[in-house]
Amino acid sequence: MNRPTKDLFDDTSMSFGEHLEILRVHLIKAIIGAVIAIVICLLNGTKLVDFIRRPIDQALAKYGEVKVDDDVPDGFKEKWGLDTFSELVFGKAKKTEIDEETGEEYVVEEEIVPHPDLVKVKIPVDELENALRKASPGSFTQVETTPKTDEAEEPPTTQDSPTEADDSTVVPPQKTVTLTLQAIEFAQFQATVEQSRRAVTLNVQEAFLTYIKVSLIAGLVFSSPWIFFQVWQFVAAGLYPHERKYIHLYGSLSLGLFLVGAAFCFYAVFPFVLNFLLKFNSTLDISPQIRISEWISFAVMLPLMFGVSFQLPLVMLFLERISIFQAQQYKEQRRMAVLAIAVISMLLTPADPMSMLLMMIPLIFLYELGIKLCKWAPAATPFDAEPAV
Repeated sequence: MNRPTKDLFDDTSMSFGEHLEILRVHLIKAIIGAVIAIVICLLNGTKLVDFIRRPIDQALAKYGEVKVDDDVPDGFKEKWGLDTFSELVFGKAKKTEIDEETGEEYVVEEEIVPHPDLVKVKIPVDELENALRKASPGSFTQVETTPKTDEAEEPPTTQDSPTEADDSTVVPPQKTVTLTLQAIEFAQFQATVEQSRRAVTLNVQEAFLTYIKVSLIAGLVFSSPWIFFQVWQFVAAGLYPHERKYIHLYGSLSLGLFLVGAAFCFYAVFPFVLNFLLKFNSTLDISPQIRISEWISFAVMLPLMFGVSFQLPLVMLFLERISIFQAQQYKEQRRMAVLAIAVISMLLTPADPMSMLLMMIPLIFLYELGIKLCKWAPAATPFDAEPAV
């Protein structure tokens, strides 16, 4: 007895060739959208690279500032009138001003050096005086004969009463004179220090290839909504209305969870991870040299892992709907789930406890959200047959 045969497209108004033609049209539209997005990203690749490398640049700048400020000699502020060595070299100083209306004090950072090859240095007057006497004793004594009569009136008031100075908690500041030093080496030194706080390349073509790689990835990311829309236009024609409803609901929820996970990684996890890992360089007395291509791969992969891991509630809901697990089982196995989440967080993050905890804690809350979804979501599934009319 011959079995009855039935073609897949017998009940449709279009033939197999017509379906392929529609698929070809949607694919062409998706490719055109991706190409346009990639070209736009190529034209703005510098901004994209700056955005992706911002976390590592900020971490390296913070690492460099801490390293320099820790090496400031004792008594530097009292002797030279500046707080840190970086203020002396890079021409930035903080001063306290008083608001005339409220009377509150606030700190203002002002530029000391007008040009990169200029450095303004505050030197105590007595040290400058001793240096001039050693360099030219005869000429210096002649110049200082007149001003010493004017300056001799004030110092005795502070020097003749040492007991008062000892009893008071405020030490009068030492007189200083500001000298401007100019040399191209200052600008070169500043540029060298700033370069040491940035990511590096190890070959000539690495910067160009990184630019292309970032532009391609960004173009695909920005064009993904348009690509998914074109795919959806083709697939939605063969779905029932209740199936489309589920795709709209859970597809939007999945996209939102992915974006939240990626943003959480980029803005919350990166600062902790980078500061933790860079501290080992300071502990081992090693100068970090971050390769830009390796950082780009790390900066793309880790947010992707966070975005995928944040899909946990939908995975739990899917397994519950196909009757593999029940909501009550999720509750009973909560301790085992926490252990599994800890292991997964350890495998998906770098080898530091902070990044593991930053992934583990949100996933525990998402696990509880998955249990709630299993209770709140309707019992009908997209696999149910459409009721006959």
